[in-house]
Formats: sequence, C-alpha cells, structure tokens
Amino acid sequence: MARKQTGPEISRYGFLVLFSMATISCCMVYLCFSAVFRPPISSTEFLDSRVSDDLKREDRNGDCCRGIEHLELWGGAVKWGSEFKVNSSKDCCLACKGMCSDDSGPCLCDSWVFCGDKLACGDQFGECWLKKQKDTLEPEQRDSGDHVMWTSGVVFGRGEGIVGFETQYGTFHVKLLPDCAPHSISYVLELLASRHCVGCHFYRAESRGKSWDLEGNHIEHAPYGPPFALIQGTLGAYGTVFKDIPTEACSTIRRGSVAWVDSGPEFLVSLANHDEWNKAYTVFGLVLPEDMEIIERIAQLPAKLEVWSNINVAVLENPVPLHVRRIKRSVGNLNLNTNRGTSSSGS
Repeated sequence: MARKQTGPEISRYGFLVLFSMATISCCMVYLCFSAVFRPPISSTEFLDSRVSDDLKREDRNGDCCRGIEHLELWGGAVKWGSEFKVNSSKDCCLACKGMCSDDSGPCLCDSWVFCGDKLACGDQFGECWLKKQKDTLEPEQRDSGDHVMWTSGVVFGRGEGIVGFETQYGTFHVKLLPDCAPHSISYVLELLASRHCVGCHFYRAESRGKSWDLEGNHIEHAPYGPPFALIQGTLGAYGTVFKDIPTEACSTIRRGSVAWVDSGPEFLVSLANHDEWNKAYTVFGLVLPEDMEIIERIAQLPAKLEVWSNINVAVLENPVPLHVRRIKRSVGNLNLNTNRGTSSSGS
C-alpha cells in the first residue's frame, strides 16, 4: 500500500520541480538570445558553402592542396615552423586547412610556408609556418625567385576569396581556388591589385541548346554541341605582362566552372557539366549558383557563326567588356592573437 507523503517530503519534491522548471527556462532563454545575436550567414556565404561542398566531393584525391615554389609569404604566425615540421608541402597546406571551421567565417590560418628543399633548408627542412594575412586578396610577400627555398600557398575559407566579374549585364561572383590553382590565382590577384582590366572581355557565347538541361546535365542521346554551353573571353589586360599558366589541378568542368583555355589568358565559363572533356582544363574558379543567370543571359546575346579548326562556334556581334573587382563584404570582428616572427625561418 502506498504511504501517505509527509509535509517535508512534499516540500522537497516541490523544490526539485521548481528547480527543473527554472533550469529549462534558462536554457530556452539562452537559445533564443543565441539565435538573435549570432552573426547571420550572408547569401554569398551560404552559396559559397554549397560551392565548397561540391569541390570537396570532386577533389577526392586531395589534389587541391598546392603552393608556389620559390615564394615566401609574410604574415602573422599562428603556428611557428621552428616548432612544427611536416613531410611535404601538401601536409603543410592540409594543416592550414585544418584551422578552417566547417561553419561560416574566416579561417584562423589562411596562408602557409613550407621548407622542402633538404639541401637548401638544412636544419629548417620540413618547417611549416602557418600564417594569417591582413588581406587575403593581397597576401604579403617577403621574397620570390630561384634563390628562395620556401614554398607558399593561400587558403580561402567560406565567404572569402570571392571576386566580382563585372559586365554591363551584371556582376557575377567567382570563388577563387588558390589551393587548386595557385599560379592562376596569383595572376588574378595581380589584376585586382592593378585595379584595371582594360582589354578583358567576352567574345564567344553559346547556350545550352537542346543538349543540356537547366541544371547543366546532359540530355540522353543529345549531341555534345554545337552549341557547347559556354562563354569564352580573355583576361589579358593591356599593359599587364602575361606568362603562360602551367597546368594545375584539372577537375571535371561543371556548370559554373571558370577555367583557362590552354595556358591562358583565354578562359571560359561553363553553363553545363562537361564530363566528355575528360579534365582537360585548369579550373581556377567557380561562379556562385545564384549568378549563373548572368552567364545565361550573355550566352543568349546576338552572335555570328564562325568556323575554328573545323568546329562551328558562335562569336558575339558585340564583345562584352569585363572588369575584375573586389566585392564589399562585412566581416565580423575576429580576435586572433598572432605571433609575428622576423622571418619564416624565425631568424
């Protein structure tokens, strides 16, 4: 038979109930305020996260962790190479990427410097310096040339490394891929620094036709062109010395891929997934999905037919001028305590 509860027992249980309710209330208030005051993810960052996720799935072999030899980048050290050694430049790059959160926001590390020449590096062989730049689109360079024993690279987190390709039909945003195509991005950053792109333009435009659907997927039994679902142009700016870009990471051309034609400065933006091209082009950027309507619009402009090497192509009646611009983006404050060494070698 159940025993009747005494007064003290009722009081004790009542206290526990009240305490539990108070705890739950505090948790609810905390969650509500966290949601209110958490920095919102911009549409650009959200779309960039989709691009980044697609790139990770594409780069299953880990080919996108490259740097430039004989280049030493400067910057505040977040990890000292004198205390951190790895086996390869790829490992150093991966260590830097490891300091990027999967959530939106800047990376704690956005550049790395590795000493991989055993003879030239001596005791510094294997040093991996992880750094933070003041401006990721204008990384601070200490030295370059054959006499430099360092290899350096840049990493862009979500919402970073996005530039605007400005046309009269709108500005489409491109996520640059310095870890996949560092030499390519070095040239694009030179264009940004020069603040002009006179001579840059689109001159060829071909729609998806009846061969690819709205998402860029090839329609079964349809031909692979012409038209070839792309717009083509040049980033060869007047007054800028262009050196042929070496072949870098050649991922499959997807809808939105920005890639060099041969070694540049001719380039293309794809409106479709081109598996049939067998990873033949260096991809150095990806157009954010919401801006593909601008590419589609340019692809529909009046064009005249020409024959290039026995291939029918559509050349724009009026070329479309192009400018590469920085985009305005608000970034939340980031408290980051960095140690700035006198050099990558710590000397």
